Amino acid sequence: MSETKVYLKPNVVLEPLYDRWYAWSHLISPATAAMNTIARHLTIMDSYLDDPAIHAEAVLNPKMKGGPFMDFNGGRVDEVKALKEDILKRQKRVIEFANAAKELDKILLAECKGFGLENAYGLVPDILKGYVELYYDRNNNADFRFFESLLYRSEFYNKSAQSIALWITDNDHRPFCLSTPRLNEPDVLHLDIPFDHPGIDEISRMKRTGRPLSEIKQILGITPEQEPLFETLFTETPPPSYKKYTGDKIRMRYFGHACILVETKDVSILVDPLISYYGYETDIEHFSDADLPDVIDYVLITHNHQDHILFETLLPLRHKIKNLIVPRTNSGKLEDPDLKLMFDNIGFTNVVAVDEMETIKFVDTTITGLPFTGEHSDLNILTKSCYLVEISGFKLLFLADSRIVESALYKHIHSAIGDVDVMFLGMECDGAPLTWLYGPLLTKKITRDQDGSRRLAGSDCAKGMALVNIFNPKEAYVYAMGMEPWLEFISSIKYTDESNPIIQSNKLVKECEARGIIAERLYGEKELLYERKEVLIAELD
Repeated sequence: MSETKVYLKPNVVLEPLYDRWYAWSHLISPATAAMNTIARHLTIMDSYLDDPAIHAEAVLNPKMKGGPFMDFNGGRVDEVKALKEDILKRQKRVIEFANAAKELDKILLAECKGFGLENAYGLVPDILKGYVELYYDRNNNADFRFFESLLYRSEFYNKSAQSIALWITDNDHRPFCLSTPRLNEPDVLHLDIPFDHPGIDEISRMKRTGRPLSEIKQILGITPEQEPLFETLFTETPPPSYKKYTGDKIRMRYFGHACILVETKDVSILVDPLISYYGYETDIEHFSDADLPDVIDYVLITHNHQDHILFETLLPLRHKIKNLIVPRTNSGKLEDPDLKLMFDNIGFTNVVAVDEMETIKFVDTTITGLPFTGEHSDLNILTKSCYLVEISGFKLLFLADSRIVESALYKHIHSAIGDVDVMFLGMECDGAPLTWLYGPLLTKKITRDQDGSRRLAGSDCAKGMALVNIFNPKEAYVYAMGMEPWLEFISSIKYTDESNPIIQSNKLVKECEARGIIAERLYGEKELLYERKEVLIAELD
């Protein structure tokens, strides 16, 4: 079998892990990873070890879905305890770093009262010295920023915590993954390799390009004990041949949530990749990675949330991506890690950071980064961008989870870009509270009322229609709702007809249709073809 060419099965999951917890973007940046280690992972483990039965009961309650509860049915206590001890030992310095960051917040609050900060550097905990800059905001509140690029070169970027789990899925449904670590299972193969390991690209290529099994075993360092399970991930059956789009129109394909592929015969643009699998029966028709081109010219990332940056999708696509476009920031703020630095350090060599209103031009296409407000709990986060994609005069506007808090901003944007042909808008308008995502980064405890008032929320109908009124689209699509079953493991969302986001998005679709605007809440899959405007003009001439 070693010389027979084999292919990676289409339903093999490449699951990225950090300390055996599901890896998302805040577990890559050294500072946010450290804070999540002490204030999320260790906290949840301590809670489980203290009372496993409470966790078992909470997991069964639909209202608790997405909460900080381990899904082990009250068992596997010894394994959880062993994992905790391993993290405490291996991440000792990272934990000290996180505690020092919390301590520095308290020092600045107590000691820095608006006078010069030079002497305050002596108060900085030793472990942070040389990695932080102290400053005042305009209201005389002392704060600090990290030299984040130096943190990636320090002991606090602990690549040994990164690993990959390989396993085969046979359905679209998975339990919520952010509150339960991945312990050993008989059908899951764990590889202790970092995310920048070239073997990830090589095994991912094997979904379409066969090669001898012996070669990929050597690249990944598969041991004799791992070989039997590893071999079950492959098949001698070639995948269906991919047919490149060669038409003269603009093709839009919806892959679920906020993931949209825009193609012409010359260029492919993939927004917020989050791709499901195939090779098993499913109740919902949907596109998969079998429907992606061999080369993706541009991948656009709108913002730094786990349902828009999914490494489980991005790492296997890395070898296909020519350019990865991310919002620019170098603030050094704990809550706002630099995406370009992050992707650079996990093996992406083609990352381009764009500013607000900056345009990338190629062939007959432009991509423009646009301001993005809302959905970030009123934190001063710069790492977010909407995108205008214009192809031969045809304009597609991707507004992600924007929430219009000041209409004048979008009127200014409209004055720069004009009306659009198609608008995509997220309407998960309830949203989780601030602490659900950013809680581990906070030093000062906030009240329940404060937490509840600062939501990770997109637009409701009124705010969505305000955007429709400004940009005058001919078509308006609600997306990024987390509705598809293959999203539940990362979003924890499960709607009913009475859910407010469903009511609000239904209302927006009806209002748009009443005005003659084509409108729909996207679900599962969708394909549309659009004419190039400049081509039509040329034909008329």
